[in-house]
Amino acid sequence: MSLFSRSTTQPVTREDALPGRTHALPGVPELHAVTGNRIQPPFPDGMRTAVFGAGCFWGVEKVFWELPGVYSTAVGYAGGFTPNPTYEEVCSARTGHTEVVLVVFDPALTSYEQLLKAFWEDHDPTQGMRQGNDVGTQYRSAIYHDGPEQEAAARATRDAYQERLRAAGYGEITTEIAPLGEFFYAEGYHQQYLYKVPNGYCPVHSTGVSCPVGLPGV
Repeated sequence: MSLFSRSTTQPVTREDALPGRTHALPGVPELHAVTGNRIQPPFPDGMRTAVFGAGCFWGVEKVFWELPGVYSTAVGYAGGFTPNPTYEEVCSARTGHTEVVLVVFDPALTSYEQLLKAFWEDHDPTQGMRQGNDVGTQYRSAIYHDGPEQEAAARATRDAYQERLRAAGYGEITTEIAPLGEFFYAEGYHQQYLYKVPNGYCPVHSTGVSCPVGLPGV
């Protein structure tokens, strides 16, 4: 079967997923090209992590590395079945993964809820297996949490944002909210791509609707 012979908007099953490989992809840097901080463990004591998928990870990563309180960011793949997938494999829709950003943040300087606010506001979470002209399962909206606390915050902000979106004429949120499982680092050339290639492809799919984080009950 050709790598690209199936619809890229149809989720793959575990049985049909590509086998992947046992070793991590080579060439992933240890340090962030912008901040100089580590993008691979170990991280400084007290740091927390969050993982978000909001379309093409080049632009999404930049959104997060510019936020106050963020120690570092890295792009990669999560939510699928294939171990250590390549970019081409993920784009074939035969790994189950989506393009994601790993955010390492200092909870003394920012909160997970503030990261969620940026996540919701910087893409359109109602588009299913796409963001704008980027079509495929790897572009789906997703939040991969590390436990009950992050899950509760993700669901609370989703429900609050759904009300705002509905009032603005948007449909239902399709964002996947699930335990993280394993995060796989993307190839080195993808890391901090828009810093290395300032005029690179960087679509913005924000709805323009604000997320009411910080209000009572959210």
